[in-house]
Amino acid sequence: MSSNNKSPLGLIVFGAAVLATLVVAVSARAEFAGSPAAAPAQNAADQPAAPAPVCSAPAELKRLVHPLIRTARRLASGAPLVIVAVGSSSTYGAGASSSAASYPSRLALELKQRFPSRDITVLNRGVNGEETAQMLGRFENEVIGAHPDLVLWQVGTNAVMRDHSLAAHGALLREGIAQLKRAGADVVLMDMQYVPRVLAKSETSGMEDQLAITAKQENIDLFERFAIMRNWYDVQHIPFETFASPDQLHMNDWGYGCVAKLLADAITEAATRPVASAARSGH
Repeated sequence: MSSNNKSPLGLIVFGAAVLATLVVAVSARAEFAGSPAAAPAQNAADQPAAPAPVCSAPAELKRLVHPLIRTARRLASGAPLVIVAVGSSSTYGAGASSSAASYPSRLALELKQRFPSRDITVLNRGVNGEETAQMLGRFENEVIGAHPDLVLWQVGTNAVMRDHSLAAHGALLREGIAQLKRAGADVVLMDMQYVPRVLAKSETSGMEDQLAITAKQENIDLFERFAIMRNWYDVQHIPFETFASPDQLHMNDWGYGCVAKLLADAITEAATRPVASAARSGH
């Protein structure tokens, strides 16, 4: 038989082989292009992360009532400015990815942006788990001993979390303020954080009232962190997981960073008011 002649059986086998090759090629092309079953997983992986919300708060919540006289004088004269941030875990930076993301570290960067030619130091004197009495025990060496021009005192949360007496806390609070005033520093209290575990405590409202009333009676400033964070959640509809750590007690990097930015705005405004200029001149 000639090699050019094919039997019927041979032609059938040859045709089947060609057909199988075409089926494989089409399947491979479909897989390469992305089959419907594979598309959702691929598209999900390609989805960009949701953008972080804008850090903001109402103007009245990021304005300090009293001018920061000593801070203003130091900035106006070009002298070094020393700020001590004292408090518990939300000053230390619990919940942040690193110490560089704590609010005192971020505050130092924010103030440097606003006053690039000034020598500004922000010392973090936060200790995890401390209550007000323990902080007072460190005031002499770690706070007043640093010769601060401005003290930022974050206080109250742990007393509420441990269901301690508000009356006893009020006495300690006034004692601490008196010590800081005698040292000649500007004083700003920082109240509690607006997070689920704090909101669940029965004395939260009472502590907020105590801090606000004491600040007013002592003629010192209160940075209203609680109200600012409540505005994030209730008004701006930012979910807790955006600004709070998974433990539902501490802040995360975004929360600390935004608090630092708003506090820097408040400090800058309070240290550059016209009334502060008059005080520098002795009028």
